[in-house]
Amino acid sequence: PAADAAGCSMWKSTLKPTGKPVVSIDLPMCKSPDYTPGLAATVTFQRQGYFDAHVANAFASCKSRCEAVAVGGFAGSDLFGFWQKAIKKAKAKYPNVKVVSDQPGNFDPRVALKVVGDALRANPNVSLVISSWDDMTRGAEQAIRAAGKKPGTDVAIYSIGGSKDGVARVKAGSFTGTTILRPFEESYYGAVAMIMALQGKPLNGYVSEAELPAVTKLGTIFVTKQNAASYRANY
Repeated sequence: PAADAAGCSMWKSTLKPTGKPVVSIDLPMCKSPDYTPGLAATVTFQRQGYFDAHVANAFASCKSRCEAVAVGGFAGSDLFGFWQKAIKKAKAKYPNVKVVSDQPGNFDPRVALKVVGDALRANPNVSLVISSWDDMTRGAEQAIRAAGKKPGTDVAIYSIGGSKDGVARVKAGSFTGTTILRPFEESYYGAVAMIMALQGKPLNGYVSEAELPAVTKLGTIFVTKQNAASYRANY
């Protein structure tokens, strides 16, 4: 499901009554933190703990008082809800970080360009930008350059995606880091879980994408300039 409530409603009203195995991918549903009991499996990366880890990792990079800008996805979506809760938790844990702007960017680099640009004009001492999608983060990087600052040096950028472009920008130094997503494997292992259920061997549990080989080989969900050469993005 792309949304908890809609996915849960469809499962309970239409799919569950068939008695057939159901596997969910992408996001948790039915207010479950990960696995929803009754499913053959849940395969996800993006849940609350994932966003908590991403924002906390970025805020922890501020060793003294610093100002930050946050740009997320679509307001009102489940992903934006995870994002906002993660920022709230990180602000409580890292009181030295002042979030001067926290706006939706609609996963669109053009919107991020405006949001981050406006924030930098109003707050010239910003030294940290966090974003929830690599493609959107391109707009944030452009806004930093337009403000006469050097991305990754004057203003640290922490993004989400682990895409080919995102990793390339980490290697180049314009992104400070990007947090891994593995959409290909999410679909692949979702299909494997379904085949297992059809063979009478359902997992009946949660498959964390943090345990995928590409992630465990790196040893972290965070791609940085120090480990980027060891990570292979596949989308």
